[in-house]
Amino acid sequence: MPPERASILIDGSNFYFKLRDLNLHQLLTFNFSQFATSLIGKRPLVQASYYVGAVRTDGTAKTQQLFNHQRQLFAHLRKHKYIYSLGYLLKDRKGVFHEKGVDVNLAVDLLVASYEHLCERLYLVSSDTDLIPAIAKAQEKGTTVIYVAFSHQVSKALVSACKETQTLTKETLVPFLQPQEQATEHL
Repeated sequence: MPPERASILIDGSNFYFKLRDLNLHQLLTFNFSQFATSLIGKRPLVQASYYVGAVRTDGTAKTQQLFNHQRQLFAHLRKHKYIYSLGYLLKDRKGVFHEKGVDVNLAVDLLVASYEHLCERLYLVSSDTDLIPAIAKAQEKGTTVIYVAFSHQVSKALVSACKETQTLTKETLVPFLQPQEQATEHL
């Protein structure tokens, strides 16, 4: 029997803020390739996807800086053979950005992978409980959804909804950070 194929779906904003809680949020030095291998083991990786709201510049220095940083992140993700899926950022009246469309893109890809039998195992790096209906449908179709949780903020609802849970700790994540000089050489 061939090994189960795996896909990884990362909610980028959720991932960043969970790493930031651990003071590990240097995404441009994060080794996404090794991270994927640590999650799936020897299973063949069908696809690794990173979901995030696209930054649009509005002429301000802040949005230009965010835009430039996001372009560097996309280059870094491509180097690690990740694809990225874009929602958008909406600025409210107070100037605070909110992601839109990211969770929908993630849910659609989760369901497509299940309904089109693209993989047998889906590793979900997100604590968004809005995804639970999509997770339930994917599992009804026979896909095993693994909730990849951060030990400092585990969602009990997602633990219950998914067939398996893998927990990340600060200690398990530190090895994925490369020294700054080494990381910038590859960009």
